[in-house]
This record gives sequence, structure tokens and C-alpha cells, in this order.
Amino acid sequence: MKFFIDTANLAEIKEANDLGILDGVTTNPSLMAKEKIVGYDAIRQHYIDICNLVEGDVSAEVISTDLKGMIREGEELAELHPNIVVKIPMIKDGIKALNHFSTKGIRTNCTLLFSPGQGLLAAKAGATYVSPFLGRLDDISSDGLQLIADLRLIYDNYGFETQILAASIRHPMHIVECAKIGADVATCPLQPILSLLNHPLTDSGLAKFLADHKKGNA
Repeated sequence: MKFFIDTANLAEIKEANDLGILDGVTTNPSLMAKEKIVGYDAIRQHYIDICNLVEGDVSAEVISTDLKGMIREGEELAELHPNIVVKIPMIKDGIKALNHFSTKGIRTNCTLLFSPGQGLLAAKAGATYVSPFLGRLDDISSDGLQLIADLRLIYDNYGFETQILAASIRHPMHIVECAKIGADVATCPLQPILSLLNHPLTDSGLAKFLADHKKGNA
């Protein structure tokens, strides 16, 4: 499973990349605003800065909701850097845009996806990635992980090459469960990734090793 980091913070991206396990980055307008990256030129330059930090795919989101606007924005974003993947919302014109970009060889990520039917449409339209938001489903007492499982089954049934990019991940067990189900990618903030490092037996075991070493060399 590939690990993407879901942020627009360059320091966090560098820290994840320095671990040697980072495969890409996802962003959205909310994450850009959180870093106070505003304005057409500033946002596009920030995408370039992110692409220069990592070797993998970087999802850059359109803000238009009409077909013409999504195509215009998507083509502009794709020209910024070869690593850019154009992020398209799961709406009717979004499906049309996914199909357009697929015929043009521009890679896409269909975002705000919450049902197997939406995932089926996105794959049929040629999306490179789909982003099911499992944490947001959990927030409304639905089973986000079941959506990942349903998409895996559907895509395997028909040989769709669309990759399942599990998004809205809140904690390390989301990552582990997505890996068990067979998600192609997990994207999340830095902290859930770092939390995978933690186990009390690792801490106590290391402490004992170091204490025994110290006694043996006293």
C-alpha cells in the first residue's frame, strides 16, 4: 500500500519524506487555507514547491463545479509539473471531466466519494484514483471501511485499474484496516503515520536492552 500525506504544510511533507516511506501528497482548498496559501499564483507556486519535495503523485484540486471550468483549471494544473494529479469532485460534470481528462492522458483523482455507486461511475469514467472519505462516513455512524471493501470487490470483479485512495483517515487503525482490505493508497495527516511506530512493548523492550547494556559495561 502506498502512503500519501494529506497536507499543504511543507515541513510536514519533508518530515514524512525523510522517513523514506512517502509515495505522494494530497491537498485541498481547506488545507491550503490552513497554511494561509491564498490567491491564484500563490496556490500554483505552492503546488510546484510540493512537487519539488517529493517524487510521487501530488493531487491538486479544481474549485470549479462546471465542466468548462474544471477542464480549464485541470489542464492548467496538469501543466505545472509532471507529478500533478487533477482532483475532481464527484458530481455530474465531474464525471464528464474525468472522461475528458482520461482521453487526454491527464491523471485524475475523484474526490468526495461516499458510495460504491459513485466509485463505479468514477472508474467507468477513467479516474486514476478515487478518494472514498471513510472518516466522514464514520462521523455519521456509517461504516467507512465497508466502502473500501465494496470498492475493492467491484474493481477486482471487473478489472478496473482505478486505484482506491482511502481518505479522511483519522487514526493508525484506519491505515491498518485499509491495508488489510486492499486499499491501494492511504492518505492522512502526518500524526497517524507516526503513530504506527508506537507500541508499549517496543518501548519497554528497548529500555531493558539499554539498561542491561549499561549494567554490563559499568
